[in-house]
Amino acid sequence: MLFKKEMQVDGDTDVYELHPNIKAYALKDVGFQVSNAGNYTLERSVDPTSPYNKNQMLKVVVSKDLTGFKMSTTNASGNARVNIFKGIHAEGNVEQYHFIIQNLLDREILQKKA
Repeated sequence: MLFKKEMQVDGDTDVYELHPNIKAYALKDVGFQVSNAGNYTLERSVDPTSPYNKNQMLKVVVSKDLTGFKMSTTNASGNARVNIFKGIHAEGNVEQYHFIIQNLLDREILQKKA
């Protein structure tokens, strides 16, 4: 998947884009790790009962030049996209997803597309 200017997670009605004030140190402050290619990667569990239970995860990758990003919800291994807005655990998973996204919005990493 190529880096894009705007992304939407499967099932979500909101579209997100990188905040114009994004800074590398803010990415590191919220837990992004720098990959071997120099990109910034964040993987967080959307399970509301435990951050260590990685059945479904939010994965966000920001390009090293901070001009594009990828965002998806995946299964535990990260190789298949998952719609967390459907299923028996949807309510809790979506609540945790919105909590993580709100943190990224507050830190001026992402913003909702107008």
